[in-house]
This record gives sequence, structure tokens and C-alpha cells, in this order.
Amino acid sequence: MSKISIVVPVYWNSDTLEMLYEDMKAKILDKLGDYEIVFVDDGSGDNSWEIMNKIRERDKNVVCTRLSRNFGEHAALLAGLSVCTGDCAVTKQADLQEDSTLILDMYESWKRGNKVVLAIRRSRDEGAVKKFFAGMYYRIVRKLINKDMPKGGCDCYLVDRQVIEVLEKMDEKNSSLTLQVMWLGFRSEKIYFDRKNREVGKSRWTFSKKFKLVVDSMMSFTYVPLRFMEVTGVLFGLFAIIGMISVIHEKLTEGTPILGYASLMCVLLFSSGLTLLMVGIIGEYVWRALEESRNRPPFVIDTVVKNDNVKENETDR
Repeated sequence: MSKISIVVPVYWNSDTLEMLYEDMKAKILDKLGDYEIVFVDDGSGDNSWEIMNKIRERDKNVVCTRLSRNFGEHAALLAGLSVCTGDCAVTKQADLQEDSTLILDMYESWKRGNKVVLAIRRSRDEGAVKKFFAGMYYRIVRKLINKDMPKGGCDCYLVDRQVIEVLEKMDEKNSSLTLQVMWLGFRSEKIYFDRKNREVGKSRWTFSKKFKLVVDSMMSFTYVPLRFMEVTGVLFGLFAIIGMISVIHEKLTEGTPILGYASLMCVLLFSSGLTLLMVGIIGEYVWRALEESRNRPPFVIDTVVKNDNVKENETDR
């Protein structure tokens, strides 16, 4: 009999964990057969760790994993995938915005031979501002990174054990796990669902984290920023040459004095700002190269607690 793992990254989710487990218990757990739930505490500052261990005491199939500090959702999911023992694993957010029955549909798709199952948002019951920024991100991804990214986006997915093993070998930092899963190219299927509005708790998905996701996605899966620098440099050089020829021609033919302090300063300030932008883009690539060369693990597992009362302390993956 096959086994499915449900990986739940946890970050300040003490107010939803009990409800999340009760919802899964009422809707899907008795229909899954052999299963395990892997909670990953990503350096939460509340009592999420205590609550997930209380859930573990009631359910022998629950595994509690704690990272040494906050590494981000990408690393937390990788940690959960490295700990899980299922033939396949599905990611599940702890904010109650995804219907738990979605896991049943994804599991059935896996049984039909699909090694990757993407849960696509058909609609979002959220505010206009959130919808706008989410839609803008996925438009950028479709235009510049991966044309197969669905319009509604994808945060939840099921992956086969073979896919998990490949993801662990990739061992990438400052990246997008969703785009990595889509990049692998295994046989996949899309399942659509309606995303609910968050009614309990406060989202920790801040603007700075969203901006980092955009930068990580751009730097890790496309050379568009480098191509932008190249094209901009060529165009700016052509405009400069045309401008110089125009000024010299006017001086020789009409005797116009070459003055224009204000226009000169505008060009100088614009070119300086453009140069700093280019240096910043190069710096992003250099930083990522440095991060990879250090060979530091993307996460550090502090403790893994299972119901056989075994505690594992690890220094890295």
C-alpha cells in the first residue's frame, strides 16, 4: 500500500494548527490509508512547537520537525521533504485557505501515474491589493521565466518520491521551490481550486518577502536581467554617439555654442543611476554565486520528534 506525506511549514501559526488538524481529520485522514503529517517549525516565535507536539501525542502519524532558526518557507518545505517517508508528498499551508479535500484529488492524480500534481488557484477570495500584486508576480513569471505558469499561480503541489530525491540533489538556495518543481518536467497534471480568504491569524507573508521571491525567481531561472543590462548598455551607447554627432554637426554648420550645463547634468545623473542599477544586478548574481560556493545547507534541523519517542538532533540536512 502506498503512503502519502503531508508537509506543513509552520511560522507563527499557533492559532490555526489545531483547526488545521481537525479539518484534515474530519475530511481526509480516514480516506488516505497510510499517511504521515510532517509539521516543520520554521523558527516560530509563538507556541507553535508545543501545539504541534500535542497533536503528535494524539496521532501516531504526526512528525514534528524544528529548524534551528527561521530559514524561510522554501527551506522549511525542503526540510519537510527530507524528513518525510511517503511514496509521495503534498505541501499544505497552515493558514486554512486551501480546502483539505484538495489533497484527495491530488493523491488520486498521483495514483494515475502523475509524478507532479499542481494545485492551481481558480479564484481568490482576497482583497483587491493582494490580488493585484499576486497577479503581477505571475504575469512576470509567465512573460520572463516560465510560460507554463498558470494565471492563478501555484503554492500547493504533490510530488513523487523520485521528484523529492531530485529536489534534494539540486540543493539550491535563494530560489523558488514551485519553479524548481515545474522546471523538472516530470509527467504532471493541474487541479483547480478556489482559495479562501484568511479568517484566523495574521499573515507573515510581508512585502519584503514577496519582493525577495520576485528577485529570487528572476535570478534563478532566467538571464533576462543580464540581457536587459546588455541591451540597455547598447542603446545608451547609440544614443550617446547620435547626440555627440548632432552637437558637433550643429557647431560646425550653424556655429551654435556648446553650452547646456543643465542638460549635461541630467544626462550625467541618469547615466550614473543606470550604472548603479547595473552594478546592483551584477551584485545579486555575485552574491548568489558566493552563497553557492560556501556550500552551506539551505536549512538546519534542530529536532525531529516522532511517536516512537526518538529525537534526532542534526547539524544540517
